[in-house]
Amino acid sequence: MMRFLFLGICMMMAFTGCKKKRTPSPPEAVQLVFPEQNSECTTGLSLGQETSQVEFRWSTADNTETYELRVTNTSTGTVQTIASSSNSAKLPLAKGEQFSWIVRSKNNQVDQTVSSEVWNFYNSGSRTTFAPFPATNVSPASSENVFKDINNEVTLSWTASDLDNDIVSYEVYFSVEAIPVDLIRTLQPTVNSIKVSVTADTVYYWSIIVIDAEGNKSNSGIYNFRVL
Repeated sequence: MMRFLFLGICMMMAFTGCKKKRTPSPPEAVQLVFPEQNSECTTGLSLGQETSQVEFRWSTADNTETYELRVTNTSTGTVQTIASSSNSAKLPLAKGEQFSWIVRSKNNQVDQTVSSEVWNFYNSGSRTTFAPFPATNVSPASSENVFKDINNEVTLSWTASDLDNDIVSYEVYFSVEAIPVDLIRTLQPTVNSIKVSVTADTVYYWSIIVIDAEGNKSNSGIYNFRVL
């Protein structure tokens, strides 16, 4: 009897030892909530003539322990970051300035992190006119692999907005250089796509400059894609 009991215990130990440890799941991306994309934030708590405190909110994400909020003043390039264990955080921001923000999800059990979309907004202040928000690419997605059409072309498309609703033109820059310096077309505000000639097995870079009626400009940043 003791012999069978001993064998049973050994088999259980062997079975337990063979079990694989479960690999921790990487964090998932959050959905941004507030301040809303391409909007003016008017709910900040005034901290004086030049600064107000803005509360940022986003959805919770699975497999996430902490969130890192990253807010950039698009005019000065100044970046503020703050860590939060909840789905909100507050930061003091300059009034009347344009900002972009992003939230990174983190989990101490894994090295991977994942970022949300990038949203833009103005912090309310004494400003009476606004520069355009940076254009956002629709297609191709950044770093996407694409096929050319039968005419050896790919269509670039984007969206853009301005709180003053006075966009007058788009400048389209496109080249094989990592910083595209070739202005290939200036388009009317009603046109937000263009076909470009491409060659297979080549990486292309493009950006959009949005210009409003007062001459204010915003840069989309650089997107890229590879033609298969």
